[in-house]
Amino acid sequence: MNIQIFGTKKCNETKKAQRYFKERRIKFQFINLLEKELSKGEFQSVKQAVGGIDVMINEKCADQDTYLLIQYMPKTDKEYKLLENQQVLKTPIVRNGKQATIGYQPDVWKEWQ
Repeated sequence: MNIQIFGTKKCNETKKAQRYFKERRIKFQFINLLEKELSKGEFQSVKQAVGGIDVMINEKCADQDTYLLIQYMPKTDKEYKLLENQQVLKTPIVRNGKQATIGYQPDVWKEWQ
């Protein structure tokens, strides 16, 4: 397994995901989205694995102005705006190759083992 956890250090769900993998002694790489954002390729891979952009957007994010702007944009522009403003994404984003989840989903991660 090649686990990557994208999130922020202050996000409780991200902390829970890290704890899940630590407790099972599964190595993972933590990527702080405040320091390094998802690349376009990573974003596309996650989008395809989780079922689209709308699943990735956090409606309770701190930046409500950007969230509302993205909500009412045409689909063709949403992706570009999300790549530009990744603070609107739900976290944690957990990747294992081509597989990915959004949020804390230990039932899915258990199947990856």
